[in-house]
Amino acid sequence: MQRVKKILLWLLVAFAAYAIFTSPHQAADIVSTSGTILAAGAKNMGSFFDALLHR
Repeated sequence: MQRVKKILLWLLVAFAAYAIFTSPHQAADIVSTSGTILAAGAKNMGSFFDALLHR
């Protein structure tokens, strides 16, 4: 099972490298969008806990 996980990880890394080299602008847009989503999620979690603690 460990060997399968290692192979799948290398396939994922190879695909990511291929995607970046063949279309760098689209890859940059994906990373930017992902960062925006993560930032919004962190902000919303902070707002939730502020409301939960009545701040």
